[in-house]
Amino acid sequence: MTRLFNLGVVAVLMFLTSAASAQGFVFKDIQGNVQQLQDYKGKWVLVNFWATWCPPCLEEIPDLIDLHEAHKNTDVVVIGVALDSTEKSVRQFVAKKKITYPVVLGDYDLAAQVGDVEALPTSYLYNPAGKLVSYQTGILSRESVESYIKSKSK
Repeated sequence: MTRLFNLGVVAVLMFLTSAASAQGFVFKDIQGNVQQLQDYKGKWVLVNFWATWCPPCLEEIPDLIDLHEAHKNTDVVVIGVALDSTEKSVRQFVAKKKITYPVVLGDYDLAAQVGDVEALPTSYLYNPAGKLVSYQTGILSRESVESYIKSKSK
């Protein structure tokens, strides 16, 4: 199976523009911190819905960690929303995979704050003004997100 981020430009083209307007979101992560869109004004915010049992989700996590670590202090933040299991299993998974971005234990009602999640992984991207500008169902990569952001930041 070909990984999406190996497709370069195709991955960027598949990062579809959404007509939805941002209503914002308020989540509580597994550390007890509130994650809300309005706190990230001035940064791109990638909200990634995933599950511990989802092979494509597991495949993209290293790239999401790299993306978050490379940009968290400047222009991009990643927030993961786990749509499965128990809090204990998600905490163990986060520790094992060394996920450094905020992780929320969610459900489909919570996901509705952002948009529809019909398959996993699904990611939504907000621009620095807090407007929902793109979404993708399926694997994404650090490179595809950075390329998309670069193309929109001109």
